[in-house]
Amino acid sequence: MSADQMSIGEMLAATVPMARTLNLEFLETTPEKAVVALPDQSDYHNHVGGPHAGAMFTLGESASGAIVLAAFGDQLTRAVPLAVSADIAYKKLAMGRVTATATLGRPAADVIAELDAGQRPEFPVAIAIQREDGAVTGEMTVVWTLRPNG
Repeated sequence: MSADQMSIGEMLAATVPMARTLNLEFLETTPEKAVVALPDQSDYHNHVGGPHAGAMFTLGESASGAIVLAAFGDQLTRAVPLAVSADIAYKKLAMGRVTATATLGRPAADVIAELDAGQRPEFPVAIAIQREDGAVTGEMTVVWTLRPNG
């Protein structure tokens, strides 16, 4: 399967070893929303039997990367997406399978307009991490940039 035939989840799993390691499930990837699940796996549990904080961070960052690729994948020939910073807050005990839902914090058209103007745009991606019962166990923001090539 060529890169242009791969889904975003397949591309991330192929190019980001940590996504493969954690067996992340890319459930939805559109320019408006990315949803990624971390299966309940005892190898990645913490001391209280839920997903380790590092695994949840990777889940959220991966969801943010998925939406960035969905929204800006057509810009990859002229810019490289890079995470600039990330903040996470653990709100409630996470147990079992958890899901991260990412949304862009700025309209994609505004980000592309800055890139067109020769700038290096930055934009936030908000992520909510939830248990299967819907409780939000974590909130995360990853700030991304599109670094122009050359």
